[in-house]
Amino acid sequence: MNLSFIDKHIEIAQPCRGMAPRITALRAHDVRFPTSDALHGSDAMNPDPDYSAAVAIVETDDPELTGHGLTFTIGRGNEICVRAIEAFAPFVVGCDLDAIEADTGAFWSSLAGDSQLRWLGPEKGVVHLATAAVVNAVWDLLAKRSRKPLWKYLADLSPEQIVAAVDFRHISDALSEEAALDLLRAQVGGRAEREAHLRRDGYPAYVTSAGWLGYDEATIRTRCRQALAEGWTHFKIKVGADLEDDLRRCRLVREEIGPDRKLMVDANQVWDVDEAIRHVAELAPFDLWWVEEPTSPDDILGHARIGEAVRPVRIATGEHCHNRIMVKQFLQAGAVDVLQIDGCRLGGLNEVIAAILLAAHFDVPVCPHAGGVGLCEHVQHFSAFDYICVSATLEDRITEFADHLHEHFVHPVRMRGGRYVLPDTPGLGVDFVPESLDAYAYPEGSVWQARASARGGPHAGR
Repeated sequence: MNLSFIDKHIEIAQPCRGMAPRITALRAHDVRFPTSDALHGSDAMNPDPDYSAAVAIVETDDPELTGHGLTFTIGRGNEICVRAIEAFAPFVVGCDLDAIEADTGAFWSSLAGDSQLRWLGPEKGVVHLATAAVVNAVWDLLAKRSRKPLWKYLADLSPEQIVAAVDFRHISDALSEEAALDLLRAQVGGRAEREAHLRRDGYPAYVTSAGWLGYDEATIRTRCRQALAEGWTHFKIKVGADLEDDLRRCRLVREEIGPDRKLMVDANQVWDVDEAIRHVAELAPFDLWWVEEPTSPDDILGHARIGEAVRPVRIATGEHCHNRIMVKQFLQAGAVDVLQIDGCRLGGLNEVIAAILLAAHFDVPVCPHAGGVGLCEHVQHFSAFDYICVSATLEDRITEFADHLHEHFVHPVRMRGGRYVLPDTPGLGVDFVPESLDAYAYPEGSVWQARASARGGPHAGR
């Protein structure tokens, strides 16, 4: 790349001047749900999460065309993400969709590569979370304008268009543009067949909602039985607070699901490296398919050492990878057996595509993280794109599902027999129901006002 970072930003800012449809406003909303009341989402590191979304809504001069994106948090601090989203308004207001669509990679770089905002990262932290919300809202606009669900919009792109969306800076030592093009071109011939397969059978999923750490034994057993009745074959539970309790929980889940279904455990970063090796050795007799986030999500070498010690139990991680560079290093170090991308932690769809391409190059399956509000709605598109355009296989591919809060979306995910039903409505599918957007707005929404009144204080959040 010959242009400097600043020069490229100046150059790509200019095409955002053209004909309609044009972006006229970027609005942000702080939306929170009191999931901590019933301990939904609880784990060893986050015992009382209130699932929350910093929502980005991009408006255009066509009143029927708005783009919706979000980034996921678990309560306190969501307002910081909202402010960061608002900081991107000068970068998107006034841009026309034709210019963005003509060079989606340049548009991404104009946000992620701003010479001043990037100092707060670079390409990590709150600013990068906000980048994801804004970037995905714009992809939502492009897909809606084409009257296609996002997965289909992506599946109809040429290999050249897909590669053009990716910033290869800092990852070209592992994956060049030419290698990415070769990978994508090799799969073009089977796209239609794989799309038909997904339309018929859906995308395989695993369920997390049966095993939140705060659930008592009766709740776990009831949820396991419900999931079995619905056709689920892959189950994940939270571990890490106490070894004896972890053993008890694994035992009772195995009793419920039987020996032939897959069981995964998620420590949510709580163990040190040596501690993780000891704990996984204790849990391994329950025939674990993977252990997720066994130590700090930043400790690449630690994950590699744990993997060497505990295999054939596989190491799954990635939901807290800040950016494509960190994904590259996990893969280069052989530190991950299952890559779990998060479309709100990475800098939006452009960087998700980069991660999926990297994983395919290293022959590592991508099993997206979706344990949070709106994340299932995101990842169904990413997984379908991966299968149709990139990996061309479902072997060892399975996408997370958590059964909370979908009723707050205009087009919630649909599940059948433990599989995602391919969405058919245009866009990304994270438009909140307007009444939910209002009622759960923090702190002024009616739900939070009622809780504040009941508790006798101005704020009811935890």
